[in-house]
Amino acid sequence: MARAPSGVKQYPYSAKKEKLLARLRKIEGQARGIQRMIEEDRYCVDIAEQLTALTAAADEVALLVLKDHIEGCVTDAIKEQRGEPAIKELMEVIRKAIRR
Repeated sequence: MARAPSGVKQYPYSAKKEKLLARLRKIEGQARGIQRMIEEDRYCVDIAEQLTALTAAADEVALLVLKDHIEGCVTDAIKEQRGEPAIKELMEVIRKAIRR
């Protein structure tokens, strides 16, 4: 991993940090909107649809981060002969995502 001048580890997603943060702010806004819908006693199906959209948006952020992890961290680990534990860790994350 590259290190920033401050000595902080830089991960592959760091290059897209602003894009990821913008998506997360949008998700945060969606969550507040859903809270308002519940406070206003809105129709159940409308709330469920918005929750589905929020989940899809969060999944997309996770996929972007995982893609960078595979292309950066896992690839580097394989090149450095540390691939097995990196792949095992990645598979655990994927298993958790699939189970829900």
